Order: sequence, then C-alpha cells, then structure tokens
Amino acid sequence: MLQIKRDDKHPIWQQLLDQAIHNITTGKWPPGELLLPSRELAQLIGVSRSTIQIVYEELFSRGYTVTSRRGGTRVSDWTCRTGFTEDVTLQGPITPELPLLNDAVSHLQSWFRGKEYRNVEIDFSPHEPYLDQQFQKNWRHSFLQASKETELTTWAYGNACGFVPLREQIQRYLSLERGVHVHIDQIMLTSGAQHSLDLIAQALLNEGETVSVEDPGFPAAWMAMKYRRMNVVPVPVDDYGLQVDHIHPQSKLVYVTPAHQCAVGVIMSEPRRQQLLHMAAQQQFWIVEDDYDSEFRYRGDPLPTLFSQQSQNTLYMMSFSKMIAPGIRISAIIGPRSAIHQLAQVHELTYRHLPIMEQLTLTHFIEHGYFMRHMRRVRNVYRRRHEAMTKAIGSSGLGERFKLSGVETGLHMFLEAEDSFDEEAAANHALDKGMRIYPLSNYCLESKRKGWVLGFAKVNESEIETGICRLAEMLL
Repeated sequence: MLQIKRDDKHPIWQQLLDQAIHNITTGKWPPGELLLPSRELAQLIGVSRSTIQIVYEELFSRGYTVTSRRGGTRVSDWTCRTGFTEDVTLQGPITPELPLLNDAVSHLQSWFRGKEYRNVEIDFSPHEPYLDQQFQKNWRHSFLQASKETELTTWAYGNACGFVPLREQIQRYLSLERGVHVHIDQIMLTSGAQHSLDLIAQALLNEGETVSVEDPGFPAAWMAMKYRRMNVVPVPVDDYGLQVDHIHPQSKLVYVTPAHQCAVGVIMSEPRRQQLLHMAAQQQFWIVEDDYDSEFRYRGDPLPTLFSQQSQNTLYMMSFSKMIAPGIRISAIIGPRSAIHQLAQVHELTYRHLPIMEQLTLTHFIEHGYFMRHMRRVRNVYRRRHEAMTKAIGSSGLGERFKLSGVETGLHMFLEAEDSFDEEAAANHALDKGMRIYPLSNYCLESKRKGWVLGFAKVNESEIETGICRLAEMLL
C-alpha cells in the first residue's frame, strides 16, 4: 500500500509517484499487474481522487503503465530492468584515442605557458595585453548600459555573421585606422583566431589539401589545420619575412603575419608582399593575413594590409584580444562576400552565432569612445615599455651577444641565439630565477632556429630592467 508522510517537504502526489515507480522498477508490482481504480485507491490512502489521477497520468506518460478502456491501468512490460548485482561496476562508453588532439593541446599549452607552469615574479609573456582598472571601469559601464538599453528582440537567435551594429563599428574602424574599405557583408565575427581558422578550414578547404604556414610561426594556425586533416607544409622565415619561393606549389592556402611576424617579429618586405600577391593571383590560393598586433607601431603608421592591395583572394583576420582583452573572445574575418557567406553558413550550422552580451558591450564600448581612449592609453604604456626593453637589452650586452629583431611593431621582440644554443636549458634556468621566457622552439614546425620570444605588454618598466639584467647574468 502506498503511504504518505504529512511532514515530508515533497508534495503528496510526488511521494506517491516515487513509491509507485519504486514498486514497479523493483518488481514488487510485476508487469501486467492491475492497479486499483483511482477512486478506490484515493479512498484507501485518504487523498483526493485528482491526486491519484495525477500519479497515474505521470506513470503512463513515463511508460511505466498501459491503459485500456475496459482493462484499466496495468503495469507495462518493464523490460528495462537489469540483473545488475552489487559486484558489477557500471561503466560508460570508452572515449576514443585522439593522439592528434592530445598532441596539439599539449603543444599549445607548452607554447602558451611553458612546459612547466609555475607562478613567477616576472613573466615576459608575448600573449597577453596590458589591462588596468580604468579599462575594467569603462567595460563595466558599457556592460551595464548595454544590458539596460537592449531591446527584447536582441535576445532572439542572431545573425551568423555577428551583431550588425558591431560590424558597422568595425567597418568604420578599419576604414579610418587601417585603410581597409569594405561593406559590412564582408565582415564576420568569430570568437578568436583559432575559431576563425577552424571555420576557414571547414568552409574553404577540402580535407587533405595543402596549406603553407610560416615556420617559425603561430602554432594554433597549423594545429587547427592539421586537426581538420589538412596537409600542413612549413615555409621558412628570414629577415624579410615569409620566403615566398618556398611556398608549396599545390598550396590552397597560405597563412602569413606580414605586419609583425608571429615569433621572430620581422616585417614582410614589400618585394615579398608583391611576390606573394602575384603568386596567389596566378595559382588561385587563399592568403590568410593575420593582423594580430600591427596597431602598435613604434616607427610611423601601421603598414598597409595585403587585403587592401588584393581583396579578392585575401582573408584578413583582426582580433580584439591584443587591442583590448583576450577574455572578450571577439575577432573578425574580412574577405570577399562569397567567402564570408560560406563561412557564415558553416558557423550557423555548427555554432549558430556568438553570445550577444559581449557583442552588445563591445559595441557600446566603441560607440561611446572608450575604445579609442583605451587604445591611446595603452599605446603610451607600450611605447614606454618598448623603450625600456630595447634600452635594457642594449645596455646589458645581450644585444651584442644575440641578434634582436621585431622591434618596430607589436608587443613582443625576438632575441635570437646561435643554432647550437640550448634555449630550453636557459628557459628552465630563468624559471629558477623567478622569470619566464618563451623559447622559439615552441613556435617551430621544422625550423632549427633558436632564441626567445620576449613580450613586454604585461611587464612594467622596473620589472623589465630587473628581468633583462637577470637574463644577461644567465646568458653572458
């Protein structure tokens, strides 16, 4: 008999339902057993008939009972009962072995934080920008205002290309600051460079096609392509950027960072740029131009983009990770309308669209002038830290022993060692000294070049001087 407890916090119908399910699943009420009519059972228990009807309806809807007009309510054939014993350990499906994924993630973590992660006093991280309380205050204000001013329709499913007002703001910024003039239909928002590259691989390439990447270069670029089963071919980099003559003749895509080469920091020379553009037009492959930190230039204005010279087969990638903060996870791909349309279709199928709140906040942040004020403020910070870095390397003697490059643009520079130098040992020694430096080997596919990628965005001037002095004591 079912029983109720008046002091139980659960409603009466829930108590009775739980008991009934227990009786069925344990076999106390075997398949085919006829349940009492609802009126009769209600009288026996001392509850209303409607309560019992709720219980019977729930049992039926969950498949525990069957009903017929003449046969009443019976326990269904409970075939889901198992013969598990207490000795049996239940296990779910075995996850497949994914060596390609595991190796890629391990490499990414090593590239991003070093093989041995520990807290250090000075971190010459090339990955993260400078952030301060003023930024946090302004971003919070934009967040609250965007939340308050948003219309209800904004919270519906959105455009796969991204929030239109934000794309309009990006369109205006690109036109005024980078000389890139496009329609908003040529702009698609993504959640970072890796997301952009993954969409490009899915939408514009076929499995097994050849992709040429810089070596040394951006590890996430070739890892994303490899994971999508592309044939990734390294192309060496020298003092003039990507060695265009070494691009694989069957390449369907070439990934390049011409304004500030990711790792060694050099600027791609104008003859190389024209050679690459001419080759792409002749052989009809995509150029993916990653312009990740060219807004921060210490000698003149930012250089013209490849996209502005040849837009029909160039995909221009920009990101707010270095300009503002990696945590907002907003970047953009700019390209021909046909390519953006295809990327958007893949995005709609796999991700639908980006979260709306970050897009609303960034739109407000740009519209109300916070973004440009932030850029002016951090440019001044970076200029001081860039000067402190170059001065410290010069005065410490490191510049005489090692080759310094990548000082014109961006948030990192490269200190190159001889090929025989043990850069990993130096990096480990630096950890023992309370600082982190980033070996070039983590940026290499096949290249044997050695040295360290040194970022200065998150290190203040006094820490830069202290860290470079320690580095000089270690290496000289």
